[in-house]
Amino acid sequence: MNELRTDAGARTEELQDVGLDPEHYLRERYASEGIAKAARAYYLVKPLLPRSAQIAIRRRHARVRARREFPQWPIEDVLVRHQEESFRSAIRAGGGDSVPFVNFWPDGHRFAFMLTHDVEGPAGIENIERVRQVERAHGVVSSWNFVAEDYKIPPGLFEKLRADGCEIGLHGIHHDRRLWRNEKTFEDTLPTIHRYLAEWQAVGWRSPVTYRNADWMPRLGVLYDSSFPDTDPFEPQAGGCCSIFPYFIDDLVELPITLVQDHTMWELLQRTGIELWLEKSEWIRENHGLVNADVHPDYLIRQDRLDLYDQFLGWLTQLEGGWHALPRDVASWWKDRAELEADAKGATVARAHEVDGRIVYEI
Repeated sequence: MNELRTDAGARTEELQDVGLDPEHYLRERYASEGIAKAARAYYLVKPLLPRSAQIAIRRRHARVRARREFPQWPIEDVLVRHQEESFRSAIRAGGGDSVPFVNFWPDGHRFAFMLTHDVEGPAGIENIERVRQVERAHGVVSSWNFVAEDYKIPPGLFEKLRADGCEIGLHGIHHDRRLWRNEKTFEDTLPTIHRYLAEWQAVGWRSPVTYRNADWMPRLGVLYDSSFPDTDPFEPQAGGCCSIFPYFIDDLVELPITLVQDHTMWELLQRTGIELWLEKSEWIRENHGLVNADVHPDYLIRQDRLDLYDQFLGWLTQLEGGWHALPRDVASWWKDRAELEADAKGATVARAHEVDGRIVYEI
């Protein structure tokens, strides 16, 4: 677990200041334009590079990016600390030893987990049933995000997945960054996006390559987006929202990706196991957050990797207190929760206590 521990004492004074507005992080106001320019430059030359060269470049950069001071990876706890400080202030202002709040998750659950899949091409489509076989064995369901116009989607596939308890989401019109080129391009593409959302009866969006702009996202017209990582220095748009909880971007519910992506773990970092998934999930559970895994069927074709996913599900589903739900249900709950008061009928009430200077949740 040592790899996952943060060193708050080594942070800059600004990042230690838990009084900063959370929106600074949730909307990535801190993000460097220099990083965005580097990403644009890479994707301009990417079509000219063989796949092996692309991976080699990203592996070299991954080693450097993993050492970034902020957001720290694989755990950035600035907003966990901010939440604790908010409860501490409320407890002391009230003169008691605890304060009530609407529990993070319904029915007394201690954390939540959801499984999402971005389908990048025909090989991924061909592998869907193998992935679902593994998931069925563990009694779990998942969300499947498809690119609208880059590959053929077999007739009846959506209906089959829905009948199996799964959800369909939109993963962009094309799997590239052209939607985010500028605001005019984004606006011009919105009618096409809205048409596919309506045709697919989809309420969720995940951007290709997790490109994002917090100021534009609400115009997508979806219940939720799931394109912001909590912390990810490896994607072309590096950064993260620093949150392991859902949050609002205007009326849009953001469901942050909170585990390292499979391609990053296995291809860029060249890890052979799932320790990063296990250790981060345990930390999220301890802090009552959302485990949001983004796993691609395209990278589970090898049997050993599908076996690793099987192991992960076996471990995750045995954790005590977890609420397993589809993204649309997590987003709906977060909207409902925002309307509840701690003394409202139907609300599951939790309490935050201060014990020896630490915030402890009674759930």
